[in-house]
Amino acid sequence: MPAPLFSRRHGMRAAAAAALGLPLATSPEARAAAAGPAEATGFDLPVSGSRLHTMTFNLRYASDTAPNTWAQRRPVMRELLHRAEPHLLGTQEGLYGQLRDIAADLGPRYDWLGTGRAGGSRDEFMAVFYDTRRLEPLEYDHFWLSDTPYVIGSNTWGGAVVRMVTWVRFHDLATDRQFYALNTHLDHLSQYARERAAGLITERLGGLDPALPRVVTGDFNVAAHRNPVYDTMLNGGALADAWEAADGRSKLYATFHGYKPLVPDGDRIDWILTSPGVRTRYAAINTYSRGGQFPSDHLPVHAVLEL
Repeated sequence: MPAPLFSRRHGMRAAAAAALGLPLATSPEARAAAAGPAEATGFDLPVSGSRLHTMTFNLRYASDTAPNTWAQRRPVMRELLHRAEPHLLGTQEGLYGQLRDIAADLGPRYDWLGTGRAGGSRDEFMAVFYDTRRLEPLEYDHFWLSDTPYVIGSNTWGGAVVRMVTWVRFHDLATDRQFYALNTHLDHLSQYARERAAGLITERLGGLDPALPRVVTGDFNVAAHRNPVYDTMLNGGALADAWEAADGRSKLYATFHGYKPLVPDGDRIDWILTSPGVRTRYAAINTYSRGGQFPSDHLPVHAVLEL
């Protein structure tokens, strides 16, 4: 039985999203001025023409337990996303109500696809947000990181929690090309489950139309270069690490900070991977915070791509 899909605007009709062309209410400059002083850095991404601004972000699930409640974090999340304006955003850990909040804050030009990892609106989502002026979903599906990938909520490798993938085949309205986007979150405790998950994702990527580029976003819960999961995902050159392949990049920070001081030159556990034919013009780790409040316990990662 297919997993139900949720979307902000029209429920199950994933492939019917139209390119609305609706602008945000204010310019980025006006929004920045209204936000007041911001801690940490903003940066200018070289997004122009046909370049695709891709982003991965572990949202940290919504909680009412202080500190760092969702009510405290949501305004900072809203401002970060308004400043970034990604075309494609793979998220991890979002709960249904939290994703609805983000969709409302992004505004009507964005839509999203996803389902809860326990089915329906239950548990965390691997939701994929997209700018409807730029991207049109043509098909989507989900699979679970287990020996029974099409059994909703299955977990057979000893992982601490259920894990899954959401993938979408998009039509890029700017280039009239198609590409695949896959979004995931690997287990935080079991190395065995992570390695099996990486193998399954690699296998599924190999079964997609080889003529179309791939973009993979996710929280992999291991450091790039220092774990077999990274090697499996790159699969001997089948995928490239956008951070490493980028023509230019921002300062490196550990992408998980846990609301503690940022760690320069720390571990990247949140990655954007692409097929080798995709050129990464710029990659960045976004350290935006406001009044000492970060939007999440992870830093979002950006990549400006040419498919």
